[in-house]
Amino acid sequence: MCKSKIHRARVTQAELYYQGSLTIDSDLLDAADILPYERVQVCNVNNGERFETYAIPGKRRSGIICLNGAAARLGSVGDEIIIITYGTFNEEELKHFIPNVVLVDKDNKIVDIKKDNEILEV
Repeated sequence: MCKSKIHRARVTQAELYYQGSLTIDSDLLDAADILPYERVQVCNVNNGERFETYAIPGKRRSGIICLNGAAARLGSVGDEIIIITYGTFNEEELKHFIPNVVLVDKDNKIVDIKKDNEILEV
């Protein structure tokens, strides 16, 4: 199941000569319930690329979304991306499960957190 998503974040940096991963503003990680080093799927809205890597925490309130290592070849600064995590749940857990969907503005600041078709004000 989709556990969480950061929807339409903008890439702010791309660092080819860095040891892999995706740097994400720690405020966004917290809002989306993404742990440091958790596997993420990245979908690039601009070029259609999809890839997996892991999240590393970036400076809070910075808005940083940085493609590191090989991922830097799969997007450019300014591209809009969707960052998704998945989880495995049993039937009992699914009865009450609600994924976190974090909506951001053009500067990667949190606008809303959507849960089960309900918009929660931040």
